[in-house]
Amino acid sequence: MKHSLLLVCLFSGFLTKAAIPEKTIQATITNIQAKGVTNTTAIETGVRQVAHLWQPQDGADSEFQEFCVKNYITDPEQKQQVFQKVSHYFEALWGHFNEITLQLQLNLHQDNGPLHDIDPMFGAYSPGSHLINDFYNNKIGFIIALNFPEVPLQEKEKLGNDRMAWAYARLGDVFTQRVPAELIQAGVKAESDADVYISSYNIYMGHVLNAKGQKLFPEDKILLTHWNLRDEIKANYNKGKEGLDKQRTVYEVMKRIISQEIPVQVINSGAYDWNPYSNTLTQNEQTATGTPEATERYQRMLNNFHAMKAIDPYAGKNFIARKFSGEMEVSVEDVKALFTQFLTSPELKEVGKIISKRLGRKLEAYDIWYDGFKPRSNLDETKLDSQIQKLYPNAEAFKAGLPSLLTHLGFTPERANEICDKIAVDAARGSGHAWGAAMKGQQSHLRTRIPAEGMNYKGYNIAVHEFGHNVEQTISMYNVDNFMMAGVPNTAFTEALAFVFQKRDLQLLGIENNDPEKDKMDILDKFWSLYEIMGVSMLDISIWEWLYANPNATAEQLKEATINLSKEIWNKYYAPVFGKKDETVLAIYSHMISYPLYLSAYAFGQIIEFQLEDYLNGKNFAQEVDRIYRLGRLTPNEWMIQATGNDLSVEPMLHALQKVIKK
Repeated sequence: MKHSLLLVCLFSGFLTKAAIPEKTIQATITNIQAKGVTNTTAIETGVRQVAHLWQPQDGADSEFQEFCVKNYITDPEQKQQVFQKVSHYFEALWGHFNEITLQLQLNLHQDNGPLHDIDPMFGAYSPGSHLINDFYNNKIGFIIALNFPEVPLQEKEKLGNDRMAWAYARLGDVFTQRVPAELIQAGVKAESDADVYISSYNIYMGHVLNAKGQKLFPEDKILLTHWNLRDEIKANYNKGKEGLDKQRTVYEVMKRIISQEIPVQVINSGAYDWNPYSNTLTQNEQTATGTPEATERYQRMLNNFHAMKAIDPYAGKNFIARKFSGEMEVSVEDVKALFTQFLTSPELKEVGKIISKRLGRKLEAYDIWYDGFKPRSNLDETKLDSQIQKLYPNAEAFKAGLPSLLTHLGFTPERANEICDKIAVDAARGSGHAWGAAMKGQQSHLRTRIPAEGMNYKGYNIAVHEFGHNVEQTISMYNVDNFMMAGVPNTAFTEALAFVFQKRDLQLLGIENNDPEKDKMDILDKFWSLYEIMGVSMLDISIWEWLYANPNATAEQLKEATINLSKEIWNKYYAPVFGKKDETVLAIYSHMISYPLYLSAYAFGQIIEFQLEDYLNGKNFAQEVDRIYRLGRLTPNEWMIQATGNDLSVEPMLHALQKVIKK
């Protein structure tokens, strides 16, 4: 998962209502034209953007007019010089703000011992929250907006290979809204609080009982929700009846978390034995009374909603539109249409039948995480754990091994070292994430869980995923032609490379898959994985739509709505395949609590991954990855065209699956 909250705060933008009269705007445009400027459209766009941002405290109408006429740059060479200077200044500012934020959240994200109340207080502080408003106050923001105004999405799509025009357009994305610093800070705090809540939400599985009251799991097995709980289900598909019992027990745990009936006594604690089927506690063979968590999970979601909604009047659009049309540069309507096309495809029932036959039983709700198409599903994870613990006993060992992972993928030793020198590895408090650099000279950070006995397979698998992020973050920062183009179109594109790397986790251990059916299995696996994450993404969107329709809802009402919506989406898209109704499994995802509206990036990431893999097949992997991720922050469809020669679509995956089913 890519961590980009700071840049989201700085880059998300839409316009508020203009405070400058139309006659003043027209007079200003005329006066600039009198300086000999012929591009009327550019003048009008810049002047109107400044007019939208100008507030009474910035000066009278006459001062607005004087400012625009004086500061409009008419000479193209001078404009390019100013652009280069601004790029340099922003790299310094955003880069150092990123480093400060990294240090303030260090103890929240790294396993540095117990947290004190002071840690989340520092972690919630956003050093860059005042930057944009400061630049309006000192007029820098207005100069940039005047000369580098926002370029509409449709116009960006026409820029083609004009890299300087793209760079100008990305600078134009910066000063498009004017949000009070205290509201930005409140949004950062709400997300940080939710992240702390989730990263400390562990279940001590050695104290969890099955339906018969038996302990199934090792005493020291501690699983973070939802990531590790999900991975435990995946790990038990080749374990027979014992594995099935474990899977069903984990799912009971999940359902209690979703309903908030889980006793607070078993969250991040092994003081009690807990039977999630009966929801009863025992301690020293004595029955104990549990206290339900009630609504804590949903209060965190509500806090995020209130923080984002407070920004809406200043942004001109709600958080859903800002996240999709703004940050992702794909409308939420187009996203839902694309997802619906996939979720209603008739091939899903055929894949469901294949899985049911392979399992020798009817599908159960948690089989959305069926992992049997992957080559590792037939491997002994205990042996994998032992192998990886010897290879990577700590973060330092994994860091030292990064270059060899890249050389395995075809990078030259020199290029592998060049990339890996810019990546740090940390032991994570939570499941793990990748935190990118924001200026040249900084390192990206790879975080994954590393127990005291060494990294296990689950941690390694996540680490390889995060390593894919880090490789993208390094190439798209250090090797893009201009700082304003650094990065990727949206988070889905970094998720795509992370998935490409994660798929090769066993290959990087020297475990080759010689199965002649591997290509077929890979397509089935990707199809089923996309099926799972698209449904969860639809739930994420639906919850936010419900919140906007019910802005005064309580945490209890949000809990009920989330559960009902999860059932509705399940019944619409999953019940026809699974033969079961009213399941709530889609509501378990922790992203909905700590990373609002992020899940769609995973779904898009998997679509992009499929197209990337299809394109990379038979080509030099390292050279193509290096070329593609130097493209920088184009729009999503333009990036895909320049990367692979094709538009972004689910059609290639559907066609590939149809061929597999026919065979």
